[in-house]
Amino acid sequence: MPAVTSQGSPYSRFQRALKTGNPHIVHAAARELPYISLKDAASICAVYAETRDDRLRPAAIRWIYRLCTEHPAVSLEDVTAAAAAFETMPTRRQDAVQALQTIAARAGT
Repeated sequence: MPAVTSQGSPYSRFQRALKTGNPHIVHAAARELPYISLKDAASICAVYAETRDDRLRPAAIRWIYRLCTEHPAVSLEDVTAAAAAFETMPTRRQDAVQALQTIAARAGT
């Protein structure tokens, strides 16, 4: 179990990192986590999109890969919707994240 410092648990530090909007801080905080849910991964992608970080494309592909491999009963419609959400993420971040979180919830994450 990760140590809890005066700064809180790794997950609370990750949540604070997301609020900074700094992709480097978010990436560092995410690396401390033993597991990142698809919902949280969508939030990381949103930070990458907002800052035009080059990690967005590989993170989006990884997100869709995880959706397909961790939830093999996922529908093709959801996979297509996820890809569309990532395509619009640079200009419509909130809508894209909401769509991805809805897909993740349907998949059971």
